[in-house]
Order: sequence, then structure tokens, then C-alpha cells
Amino acid sequence: MLWKGRRQSDNVEDNRSGGGLGGQQGGPFGRPGGGGMRIPIGRGGAGGGLSTIIILVVLFFVLKACGIDPLELLSQNGGQSVPGGGGQVTEQSPPANDEMKQFVSTILAETEEVWGGIFKAEGATYEEPKLVLFSGGIASACGYAQSASGPFYCPGDRKVYLDTAFFDQLARQFDAAGDFAEAYVIAHEVGHHVQNLIGVLPKFNQMRQGMSEADANHMSMQVELQADCFAGVWGHFTAQKGILEKGDLEEALNAAAQIGDDTLQRRTQGYVVPESFNHGTSAQRQKWFAAGFKSGKLSDCDTFNNPI
Repeated sequence: MLWKGRRQSDNVEDNRSGGGLGGQQGGPFGRPGGGGMRIPIGRGGAGGGLSTIIILVVLFFVLKACGIDPLELLSQNGGQSVPGGGGQVTEQSPPANDEMKQFVSTILAETEEVWGGIFKAEGATYEEPKLVLFSGGIASACGYAQSASGPFYCPGDRKVYLDTAFFDQLARQFDAAGDFAEAYVIAHEVGHHVQNLIGVLPKFNQMRQGMSEADANHMSMQVELQADCFAGVWGHFTAQKGILEKGDLEEALNAAAQIGDDTLQRRTQGYVVPESFNHGTSAQRQKWFAAGFKSGKLSDCDTFNNPI
């Protein structure tokens, strides 16, 4: 994919320098969540300050007893050192504009252009989402989010959350490397944002409250597969710009196949439980991405009134 040198979005928030408090979203990619969950925050005060001082004094003497000089630790340029092993492990923030951030910002900009044009053609205005880069965990309006849950979109704050370490996992664990495979991940989550804007997610979150687990899983599949199709629509217009390279489409289709419910279950547990599927099979995810990519029409992404 010829992404370098293209416009980058200003809607990327880089929060990789530290973990946060946050919620759950399920699987590759995260299921669209509902309302947020507030995290209690302890109140400060004189008592808290005194207890902190006592803890620091005790810690000082414990370290001294272990033969560790606390003053030497404090002098190591703010790095977080781990005693032992003859070395130092220092937590460092990523560069302010590293290549991964540039890539993500460029793909987000491409989605803004495509969806902005589609909405404009329909006489509407596309409200651009924010994309939050994080590492480890982060607070969202949908609750506590951890890297292990994969990328997700939170309708509560209209933000896409992404730990770019997932791309390494996509390549190593899921055998789905490639920049267009990574772009598909981002476009899928932006697809959920589009669903939120047009009312699909609010309706889903309302209806599933009164559904059985089986019915909710089926409707979740319809929502996820439509997001795949919307990602394909984005890919259709991106291809028209001439920035896709040979093999890019195959990268996205392979990624869609590797994260199908059936493929994931076979990989992790050796058997499949179809009634538990909530994202779609490998064949279904490929089918709906390809449908959007082929036509570029939202009307071809109706997973609710057509067999999935």
C-alpha cells in the first residue's frame, strides 16, 4: 500500500506513554459496547499524604537493608529501573511521530476522506471519530480496555481504541501480516463508527437487552459483518486512488479469514461452537468485505435483510 507521503489525520490521540483504567470488549475485533462504567477515584487529603510519607520511609530502609541505594535509583534520569541482572529496564515513551503513528494517522485520514464524501453525497455531514493509541490498558467511556481484547470502537465517546501491538499479534499469531491487513483493522473499527452515526449501533444495543444469548450473538454477527462490508467500501474507493499494490486485497481477505470465529475456535480449543459465534465465520467475513470492496455501495452491506 502506497501510504507514505499522504495526508495524516489530526484526530489521533497518542496515549502510549502510560496505561490507563478502562473496560472490556470482546475478541478480534472488539464487539461494539454499550454504556460506560465509572471507576472510583480515591480522594486526597492530609491523611493520605501522611500515609504516603510513612510508606516511602519504610521503603527507603527496606531497600537499604537489601543493599540497594535508593538515591542511586532516583538519579537514573527518571527511568524505572529493575534491580538485579546487571542491567536496567527503562520505560520509554514512543517517538512523538514514529512510523506506526504516521501509518495509523494516514489510514484514518483516508477513511475520513472516503466517508466524508459518501455522507456529503447523501446530504449529510460525517462526524470524524478520534483514534486513541494506547499500550496495555486505557480508560474509555465503555469501561476498562486491555490490549488482550483487541482493537475496539466505543460508541459512548465515539473513539476507536488501538494498541498497535495487535498488529504484531496479527502477523505472528494469526499469520496475517501486511499494511493493508492492518488498514483493514482500522477501517473495520471506523465502520462501527459509521454504524453509530446512522443508528445501527444504538438500535442494536437497545434490542439486545431483551434478547436471548443466541439471538444477541446472531445480531452481533450481523453488526460485525456489516462493519467488514463498510471496511470493504472504504477499500473500494481507496483502490480507485491508485494507492493499493498487488497483493493488498489478498492481505485483507487473509486477515478476515484468520479472525473468523470458526478459525479462532479451532486454533484455541480444537473445535467450534457455532451458536457462540458473534463476529462471523472466516468465509462470512471474507464474503462481506469482498462485497463492499467490489461495489463500493452501502446498499450492498445490508447484513440484516440478507442471508449472512
